[in-house]
Amino acid sequence: MREFCTLFDSNYLVKALAMYRSLERHAQPFHLTVFAFDERAEALLGRLALEHVSVVPLRELEAHDRELAAVKPTRTPVEYCWTATPTLPLYLFDTRPELAEITYLDADLLFYSSPEPLFEEMGDASVLITPHRYAPEYASHVVSGIYNVQFLTFRRTDDGLEALRWWRERCLEWCHYRLEDGKLGDQKYLDDWPQRFRGVHELAHVGGGLAPWNSLQYDVRADGGRVLVDGVPLVFFHFHRVRLRRSGRHAFRPPGYHLPPAVVRLVYRPYLAALEAARAEIERVAPGFDAGLEDDPPLRQRLVEARSRFGEAALRRFPALARIRYPNGTPTPS
Repeated sequence: MREFCTLFDSNYLVKALAMYRSLERHAQPFHLTVFAFDERAEALLGRLALEHVSVVPLRELEAHDRELAAVKPTRTPVEYCWTATPTLPLYLFDTRPELAEITYLDADLLFYSSPEPLFEEMGDASVLITPHRYAPEYASHVVSGIYNVQFLTFRRTDDGLEALRWWRERCLEWCHYRLEDGKLGDQKYLDDWPQRFRGVHELAHVGGGLAPWNSLQYDVRADGGRVLVDGVPLVFFHFHRVRLRRSGRHAFRPPGYHLPPAVVRLVYRPYLAALEAARAEIERVAPGFDAGLEDDPPLRQRLVEARSRFGEAALRRFPALARIRYPNGTPTPS
């Protein structure tokens, strides 16, 4: 039984439900604890009655960690989610003494095969972290952090708890959506973990953590119904900045990144279908559900986005331009 946890509000419910269904297909047996960050998400999860999900309301998490609740007025909603992330595994270790291991997942992942190879690679380590693995074209983005807070495993060991408690303390002290003194959100704190803490393993499996910022450097292809990344199965993809549209014409191309045609066809198309299936499932228990859905943008905005894609293409073709445009790097929390 693999134990996972995640957090989201109703604006992310469609994406989170798509992720959950992918876990059902590829990660059995498993259990997912959802920390519901608004009452609407809590209520709809109750109506969906997902077999392998337990729901913890935000008020319960804040009652458990008063220091977390105390910093809430100083954080934006996004910053507060980041601040809370280390508290989730600690809450589960505190309230479920039988747990020996917990893996945090971002809600905008989708699984394409079993995550067991990732846990096998982890071996006896106490912490598993996943690197961004930026493609050379996006090397300037490393200012956002060496590692991505997307798939993080902690074990109930002295080393695992030391890293987790240290991370919580740092996020309570400072966790904002800006680059400042070597910090950026909750993510930059992970940069030196392999040196700072014992028992930290950096994931090497390239199928764990394929994303817009690294897919350019890999050979992505289909093989007998599977998606392979440099010859190994794709485990999960991180769908950064996918915007849901009421029309169903979801904006899936993230600003500043180029998606290879094979990634669009083999990875994004199935994800868009999974989003529509999740949306239909929610509609059955909540007709008219529209949280997180946007109208199609006006022409002026589409032109701005087109210009952004043109600029991205220019930077990809002429990397030296990035040093001129972004002399201090490109901070884009992911």
